[in-house]
Amino acid sequence: MKKCPMFTALLLLLAVALPALETGQFRLLGGAGASKMIVISQSLGKPRYILDASTAKITVDGKPAEFKELFNYSILNVKFELKKSSKDGIPIDGTASEIRILTPEQPKKNIKTQQG
Repeated sequence: MKKCPMFTALLLLLAVALPALETGQFRLLGGAGASKMIVISQSLGKPRYILDASTAKITVDGKPAEFKELFNYSILNVKFELKKSSKDGIPIDGTASEIRILTPEQPKKNIKTQQG
């Protein structure tokens, strides 16, 4: 029973030491192509995050995509790790590990066949 407080203290220490993972839908506010950084936010009243996206797996409708293609879209599904650091002298809030873009399906046109 004496190990229980030690175990609890260890868990608390690990929880503080481990960076937070965030996942959700975000609005793309801007970015820098050369350093592959993006600025995202969930909505106007929510905090903005500056993320390093240089190592992120980027997909559009499940297919691999290039970083420059991100700027064709305004809504991104982003998975990132919150960890303060800096890149190229710019303070960043974390590193994106996955960026997914899902485009709405286009309705199929009704093709009527002529019988006769």
